[in-house]
Amino acid sequence: MSQKFDVIVIGAGPGGYVAAIRAAQLGLKTACVEKWVDGKGKAVLGGTCLNVGCIPSKALLDSTHKYHMAHEEFKIHGITANDVAMDVPTMIKRKDQIVKNLTGGIAGLFKANGVTLFEGAGKVLAGKKVEVSKNDGSTEVVDAENIIIAAGSVPVNIPPAPLTEGLILDNEGALNISETPKRLGVIGAGVIGLEMGSVWARLGSDVIVLEAMEEFMGFADKDVAKEGQKLLKKQGLDIRLGARVTGTDISGQEVTVKYTDGKGDQEVVVDKLIVAVGRRPYTEGLLAGDSGVELDERGFISVDNQCRTNVPGVFAIGDVVRGPMLAHKASEEGIMVADIIHGHKAQMNYDCIPGIIYTHPEMAWVGKTEQQLKAEGVKYKVGKFPFAASGRAMASQDTDGFVKLIADEETDRILGCHMVGGVASELIAQAVIAMEFGSSAEDLQLTVFAHPTVSEAVHEAALAVDGHAIHVANRKKR
Repeated sequence: MSQKFDVIVIGAGPGGYVAAIRAAQLGLKTACVEKWVDGKGKAVLGGTCLNVGCIPSKALLDSTHKYHMAHEEFKIHGITANDVAMDVPTMIKRKDQIVKNLTGGIAGLFKANGVTLFEGAGKVLAGKKVEVSKNDGSTEVVDAENIIIAAGSVPVNIPPAPLTEGLILDNEGALNISETPKRLGVIGAGVIGLEMGSVWARLGSDVIVLEAMEEFMGFADKDVAKEGQKLLKKQGLDIRLGARVTGTDISGQEVTVKYTDGKGDQEVVVDKLIVAVGRRPYTEGLLAGDSGVELDERGFISVDNQCRTNVPGVFAIGDVVRGPMLAHKASEEGIMVADIIHGHKAQMNYDCIPGIIYTHPEMAWVGKTEQQLKAEGVKYKVGKFPFAASGRAMASQDTDGFVKLIADEETDRILGCHMVGGVASELIAQAVIAMEFGSSAEDLQLTVFAHPTVSEAVHEAALAVDGHAIHVANRKKR
């Protein structure tokens, strides 16, 4: 007789493991299926985020930022640091240890909350059954009252640049480069491309980023994109827009990248090439033909606003469904679905999902851009405050960037916030909370912010919405 669970989660990434833990906390008999294993055949939890995404990339970004500061910025503080050098293998080892600690922590949380782990690949069958093809070669069919699909996503590969071990790399390979390449090519100026490009530029690589789109960061507010492009160029990233890669040739330990742009056919020779053109939902082998679960035209699992599929009792969350491919979006969807299964009234505000690029300075945003509001015909007002006018930012020698707040012209309700700054990833949460509670710009204006803090820039941007900023000259209102 097969085992039966209240909830079976397929995938132990940031959506899946959070959903499983939440469901177990609510008293539901819960299992989670995960097929990822390490080099020793041991189950690895945490998905892309913890293993080859969010966490390891931030570890490398932090290490290289500290190196850059010691090498380039300490002198202005009166600190002399001679013969500063980066030991890349030690940096990679530190990154790996952080990953090991966190993934092991999830295993501990599963045990503490009573989540049953199945090591293998899960497939949704008809009648709310899950077939588990275990890593030891055996197969088991498990019954569930509810199924949560959280299988995640995989990198998009492109025919002109097939992955080649040690030379042409995806995001996972980019995290394990063992020595600083003299010349690094990156295909794609999205989050992964810019972050990985920044890591190696700080260590001395000549970095060329090839982006097929004519516009830099077209998904972001234009002010953020313009400032980001300027600062990244200053840091040494050679970002070439409208550059469509047509092919690659490998000769020895060099890669010749062929591309076309407005000037015609071009080519560049690099020592390593990172392909970072996006990700696609991972659904291979996930759904049996009789499961009944529908996919949309782009290959995502079709769901409603509460992540229900067309099959009752089957939910899908995270990268396999519509919306931004972000770990925090997946996690909150996991919590929402577990609550719904338990009978709670739960929902998620998809208008308040922040986006962040962890370069330095960081770029972060939430809500609508000016361009979106113009296209929608919404009347709005804007307040902007530069970190160059922030006392705390000056004291920290971190004055690049700004905070930009957008509010409805009639209701004063905050519609969006966009920023570039040293700690933008932390500051954006203030705007997210304000928007989640339907705050107006005036609400932030009347809020007491501690002094001196970089968060005062959010306060000043809110004041600037109505031309009342204190520490910068106010722009004339339209």
